[in-house]
Amino acid sequence: MSNKAKLEYLQEIRKRYFIITRKEKTLVLDEFCAVCKYNRKYAVRLINKKEDLTAKQKKKGRRSKYNKKPIIDFLKDLWISTNLACSIRLKAAIPLWISYYTLHSKNTLSKEDTQLLLLISPRTIDRLLKRLKHKHKKSGLSTTKPGSLLKKQIPISVNQWDQSRPGYLEADTVAHCGTSVAGQYVFSVDIVDLATGWTEQRAVWGKGQRGMLEALKSIQEMLPFKILGFDSDNGSEFLNYHIYNFFTNRKHPVNYTRSRPYIKNDNAHIEEKNWTHIRQYLGYMRFDNPEITSMLNEMYTSEWRFFQNFFIPSSKLIEKKRVGAKIYKVYAIPKTPLQRLLDSAFTKPKVKTELKNIFKQLDPYVLHKNLKDKIKLILAKASLD
Repeated sequence: MSNKAKLEYLQEIRKRYFIITRKEKTLVLDEFCAVCKYNRKYAVRLINKKEDLTAKQKKKGRRSKYNKKPIIDFLKDLWISTNLACSIRLKAAIPLWISYYTLHSKNTLSKEDTQLLLLISPRTIDRLLKRLKHKHKKSGLSTTKPGSLLKKQIPISVNQWDQSRPGYLEADTVAHCGTSVAGQYVFSVDIVDLATGWTEQRAVWGKGQRGMLEALKSIQEMLPFKILGFDSDNGSEFLNYHIYNFFTNRKHPVNYTRSRPYIKNDNAHIEEKNWTHIRQYLGYMRFDNPEITSMLNEMYTSEWRFFQNFFIPSSKLIEKKRVGAKIYKVYAIPKTPLQRLLDSAFTKPKVKTELKNIFKQLDPYVLHKNLKDKIKLILAKASLD
């Protein structure tokens, strides 16, 4: 019997308990204790209570110091701006965003609220945002064709590269084809650095080899480190002589490898970024207008790369244990790709200084607003099919 049902039953008993005889009260108490499994003394106390039992009981314990409107408003705004990041990543983002909040919001945070937000735990963030999570949700087809010409020259890599040194990349393409792979449409080239999580994206019209080469050259120029390794799937856009020569015909050749066919987990890092960095923002609409290519590239090379790499923390797996039949994963404290790059002993001091100077000139709320406006214009030119 539920507590609610017991309370309703008690209300009915009280209506007649005080107007019946002593002998009848004994029978009512026997029935009440048998049905609700109550001790007789406890049952008598419940019936004789004078306060309204249906009134909402006050929550026991001290009042939550975080349950304030300014704090909840800030967390909600940050949560939506970071594309619904989990509480652990959200906590890591708070110090990066909080100083810009009052410049772009009508709400103000007191010194006490600011201090509380810097000390807040992920569990507390989850509790405060619990009621909001059902109201917000994050915003395909495989187009990989095998490139068989160079499979013998490009070795397969299944082991993780040295993830402590920046420069080892995983790459993939995301097709903006809608529900049909027929015809021409835009592809996004997506790369991620294994050590830092630094990402770069470029848009190309179709999967032509020359277009892909130009996209990779553009990415190489803007990376804050040298490319030491490059791993891709077996698509023809990567396994061709243009890309092969680009990586191997240089003074210090790049370690160019490929994954096993039809095993996506070999490229787990970039598959994750395809979802979090492209699909969640651009969706699954069909980009069959060539103008979108230049619009995407203008966004990818400006606000997009700064927003994702400077202000969005990501989690990094550092250890995986098997205990019996269960696998336990251990993650490092979430950091932004910029923070990992600045912490790396392999990053040159000159590059660190340049990145710090760029960071000082950026405002995450301005970047987020500009991104939303540009994505809205891009989606306006897309097709639904």
